[in-house]
Amino acid sequence: MNSAWTIIQQGGALMIPIISASIISLFVFFERLWTLRPAKMIPVELVSLILKHSAEGRYDEALALCESSQSTITSIIHRGLSKRGSQRAHMKEALEEIGQIEVAYLGRYIELLGTIATIAPLMGLLGTVIGMIDVFRAVVNEVGAQGGMVNPASLASGIWAALITTAAGLSAAIPAYLGYKYLMGYIERIAVELEEVGLSLLEAVYPNPTEPIYPNPTVPKSSSSINDHAIQQDPSNIENQGQLELNPSNLKPAPEGQV
Repeated sequence: MNSAWTIIQQGGALMIPIISASIISLFVFFERLWTLRPAKMIPVELVSLILKHSAEGRYDEALALCESSQSTITSIIHRGLSKRGSQRAHMKEALEEIGQIEVAYLGRYIELLGTIATIAPLMGLLGTVIGMIDVFRAVVNEVGAQGGMVNPASLASGIWAALITTAAGLSAAIPAYLGYKYLMGYIERIAVELEEVGLSLLEAVYPNPTEPIYPNPTVPKSSSSINDHAIQQDPSNIENQGQLELNPSNLKPAPEGQV
């Protein structure tokens, strides 16, 4: 314990933010692991029961089960069932909207791990640079005062102390980056599972997606029926349209010499 405290003291003031960043990254990682546990995200038995009720048309019971749970998937299903209507697209759009919100909520604080993984090595490098400046300033003062050779032991001791912050920064950054990549991949897998449950809900509520929305569409008349209707028109209508009726009594012979 004393040796660890001595190393921290030799590392300088920048050891404090580096150690704080390491503690924060550990807290965020384990907090997300606990929040994203499978029982909290997608309780399999409850989801199966909700889908069964939805397929049977017992939507009130399915909504009651969703309200009794605080899981992520039940929030999505509750929103989808609340938006069910005459069109499948309306419910699908509601599921997509709430799904995006829930996935974004799952990823909160994770970007903090990526930030720590980026900044921690830079803080360590800054501490090393500041330590090296102090070492060479001390060397210049020593040489200028005594006018002799530089003591290699004191120079090596100063460089060793300056490199402590670099080692500390890398020690904080590597676990933070690994935790960041693991949690991002885990959230992607959860998002895929949430999408699969949403599709199962759509199939349960709308078993026939190709079925027309309007059960009795108006069928336009065929061309044959239109022609039949035209044939059965009253001839007086044709006369009213300015067309002559072909009656033998109306035909007059042509004058001689014009045939």
